[in-house]
Amino acid sequence: MKNLMRWLKYPPMALLVGVSIGAGAISVLAADSEKPQITLMRAGSRPLIDGPAENFTGKARIDRQVRPDDPSRPMGSMVYFEPGARTAWHSHPLGQTLIVVSGCGWVQSEGGPKKMIQPGDVIWTPPDTRHWHGAQASVAMAHYAIAEPLNGVAAQWMEKVTDEQYGAQEQTKCMTWMTN
Repeated sequence: MKNLMRWLKYPPMALLVGVSIGAGAISVLAADSEKPQITLMRAGSRPLIDGPAENFTGKARIDRQVRPDDPSRPMGSMVYFEPGARTAWHSHPLGQTLIVVSGCGWVQSEGGPKKMIQPGDVIWTPPDTRHWHGAQASVAMAHYAIAEPLNGVAAQWMEKVTDEQYGAQEQTKCMTWMTN
């Protein structure tokens, strides 16, 4: 206990221990084989899959990173869009969060304006909201997608976004954390 108190004097360690204790995840201290263990999947260890042609226009690759066991439900995938690639119209029964990590793209909900997205942007799409997202015509884009399935369904896919809806001629200045 004395050693633990010494570590807690340092704010980053106090936060780490607090988060670990709060989450019940002191797996370093508790080597009990009955308790769930952390799963580590190294980058490059999972196969990338092609985005299905019926759900994407252009080339998209999907790294299905998070597929938890019950009772956990959140699923997460890194999705890489080549320039001009985009999803079809779709919705999610419990909503979706996107976190843009590179490039620039577009997101649009039905009846709303098309919005430019760039690295660092976080997009929340409410449950059952018809929408699409993808890369701009001249630059690739990657985002992390997080959704929860409801009764085994994470997305309801619909028709493809037309070239007119996509507007390939529309581009914006692609901003990154490195540019002003």
